Amino acid sequence: MPPRKKKKGAEPASRGLAARDLASREPPPDVAKLEEQIRADGGSVLAAFRDPLGEKWQILAGLPIEKVAPTPFQRDVSPAHAKRLAAVIDRLDRFLDPIIAVRTPEGTYWTPNGHHRLTALNALGAKAVTALVLPDPALAYKILALNTEKAHNLREKALETVRMARDLAEKDPSAAEKDYALEFEEAAFLTLGLCYEENGRFSGGAYHPVLKKVDEFLDVPLPKAVKQRQERAARILELDRAVTEAVAALKERGLQSPYLRAFVVARVNPLRFSKSGSAEFDATIAKMLSGAKNFKAGSIKVEHLARAGGAPEE
Repeated sequence: MPPRKKKKGAEPASRGLAARDLASREPPPDVAKLEEQIRADGGSVLAAFRDPLGEKWQILAGLPIEKVAPTPFQRDVSPAHAKRLAAVIDRLDRFLDPIIAVRTPEGTYWTPNGHHRLTALNALGAKAVTALVLPDPALAYKILALNTEKAHNLREKALETVRMARDLAEKDPSAAEKDYALEFEEAAFLTLGLCYEENGRFSGGAYHPVLKKVDEFLDVPLPKAVKQRQERAARILELDRAVTEAVAALKERGLQSPYLRAFVVARVNPLRFSKSGSAEFDATIAKMLSGAKNFKAGSIKVEHLARAGGAPEE
């Protein structure tokens, strides 16, 4: 096999704008209008400039904190993380990390990536928050790509994604689910999100690897796609109930491991040793369900578990 060619990187200082050019032009009409709206909303425009890489316009602004809220479909705040952030900000006596925000038609501001920082500032009694206000409302749906303040776990990603899908199904009902592949990131998140909503203790990590192979974005309008996702989630939850019974049978035999569920799922997964690039959702889940219902707990030995890998239950 010939050696793999190294991917050529960009030439140093070859892309975007020079530092002196970021604010060298008058803002376009849509940005100038946004500046006026920020002032009318009680905020202050600190600077309007172009991004150094993509050359897109954005506004650094001070916003009244009562007019800023997290996008309604993102994950719930972690009280412990917000408390830690508040303590650090209070100790420094400085807020050094502006949030990203987009203006809604009602004159409020949604932040897709600043829920914890906003919570921390509110806890400290702040009157205002600094924000990069972007003239593109669609960025409110780029949560997974924009969020840098606290890493998402699978459950948070899945729940955020399905909340986004429902919101978009109302706002853009004619768009296909696949048109929002960038915002949703993975089709599996949509199915898993519905599973988590139905069962808060659902162990999505056990099913995520197989769903990444068989779950694809649907080429149907979002409202119809949400209904089809609900059907898929129901199939996964049915499979999970059968897997739970198999796990219980293993425990009755005295087998104990944090990997029991992942072990059973791996044993009934028909794609475990498949090198094929794709597989069909319904057929794969049907085979797994049959395998789980007919799982032979009596044939499993301790050494089988010892050789097994996988993620423990969440």
